[in-house]
Amino acid sequence: MVGFTSNAQSISAGLSGGLPSGDASDLYTFAVILDASVHFEAGDSFMVGGTAGYINSFGDELDLGGFGSVEVEDAGFIPVAASARYMISEAFSLGADVGYALGVSPDTNDGGFYYAPKAIYNVSENFGIVAAYRGVSVDGGSFDFLSLGFEFKFN
Repeated sequence: MVGFTSNAQSISAGLSGGLPSGDASDLYTFAVILDASVHFEAGDSFMVGGTAGYINSFGDELDLGGFGSVEVEDAGFIPVAASARYMISEAFSLGADVGYALGVSPDTNDGGFYYAPKAIYNVSENFGIVAAYRGVSVDGGSFDFLSLGFEFKFN
């Protein structure tokens, strides 16, 4: 029998902006990320839990020279992931989210493996600044971006 006992939990919600990198940088200009997480204490400095959210990446307008231009449709994902955080100090922690991002838009977006290593600076007990490299491995490439935002903790 396996058991898990938790004495503390942390619930948070975040908002971030992201710049595309890699394959996505040719077709998308900016991303907005909303997420919510719950973490349970699993040791003195270690927390585990889960996260879910929504990512919207805004499509760019591609110039086709003498043929005009075409507007790239926005891409949307719903990431659902396991999450871990390691507190290095009271103010600084490192984390990672690993799971699957469901493709919402466009219709051809099937989603893919989701990963997000993160660094969090806790400005206060209830407010943190989050820097992350978020990625979705999609069929035929990857959808990656650097993000910076904040999270508000409801402890």
